[in-house]
Amino acid sequence: MLELCRKPLEKCFRGGNGGDELLWHMDLKPYASGDYSIAVVQANSSLEDQAQVFTSPSATYIGVYDGHGGPEASRFITHHLFPFIQKFSTEQGGLSEDVIKKAFNATEEEFLHLVKRSWPSKPQIASVGSCCLVGVISNGILYVANLGDSRVVLGRRESEGTPNSVVVVAERLSTDHNVAVEEVRKEVKELHPDDSHIVVYTRGVWRIKGIIQVSRSIGDVYLKKPEFNRDPLFHQFGFPIPLKRAVVTAEPSIVARNLEPEDMFLIFASDGLWEHLSDEAAVEIVFKNPRVGIAKRLVRTAVQEAARKREMRYNDIKRIEKGVRRHFHDDITVIVIYLDHSQGPVNGRSKDHCRFDCTSVPVDIFSLNTDEADGQFHNIS
Repeated sequence: MLELCRKPLEKCFRGGNGGDELLWHMDLKPYASGDYSIAVVQANSSLEDQAQVFTSPSATYIGVYDGHGGPEASRFITHHLFPFIQKFSTEQGGLSEDVIKKAFNATEEEFLHLVKRSWPSKPQIASVGSCCLVGVISNGILYVANLGDSRVVLGRRESEGTPNSVVVVAERLSTDHNVAVEEVRKEVKELHPDDSHIVVYTRGVWRIKGIIQVSRSIGDVYLKKPEFNRDPLFHQFGFPIPLKRAVVTAEPSIVARNLEPEDMFLIFASDGLWEHLSDEAAVEIVFKNPRVGIAKRLVRTAVQEAARKREMRYNDIKRIEKGVRRHFHDDITVIVIYLDHSQGPVNGRSKDHCRFDCTSVPVDIFSLNTDEADGQFHNIS
């Protein structure tokens, strides 16, 4: 059923991006409980962010995978995580926190097998990893699982006490696993009491072993398996990091909560967005603007903020080529999920219209060959 989730949809969403050749977007698409919108802007030489939404009448799956060290891990997750969730959910008679945890573990193990197979010809794959943020909506329950510092923020309606006075409140639902956060640094230090240099401040930020900022990820095998660091092959492209044990884990933080009528929308985004926008600012933008193109609006706002910090204009940054553009902002991925809590047709449309569907961002935006894409959504059956 999830096989076509591996095929990115490229053609009909590329237009209208204001001349930014590194911006891809899908303005709006219906699903069983509302609409969703996706946008991504590429900054790295290879797009290291990946994302996907899989919809059906019974469940909606949202994934944002922020790669680092290369695109291999984030692309791997795109192909494997949702099928594992489906497999274990079927075996255990339904979705649960345990099902999601098993799917994360299975994805990690499969990527480790890929690293071992690729090691002789491509030893650098041991240093590739990815943050992994997943949301699943099923039977009125939202499950959120996270590794790393991608983030999901809920926009929740609140009344100010008068009949027509409504405000929206931002509520962060995921946990950031980044040692920039004091609690995360403390957690890492407590796990490694015999290593006084487990977290160090270098190049303007806190890093584990002076290398990586996130404490949880898929991949980063060289920081999890000491034997890879000792292998002479690894020394050809990187400095050996003496390890007694893993300093990064793949254990996700998982929460489940019942969705309430006051819950209006969810913003799933990679760290590239949150580097430039606060939770509250992002929620305010979604609340005050039309649905169509809302994810693109968030991405463009973040890039505009990145430009402002460098005393530049957005028009200047969007002319900078990929790779070089990484000096101004990271890859940025945004998925906005509207929660309409409707038991009937969605905005007048039949739920059958979005019975099984999967949208994935392109592998590389700049090199899209739009003549080869069919410009249609692939139905999954």
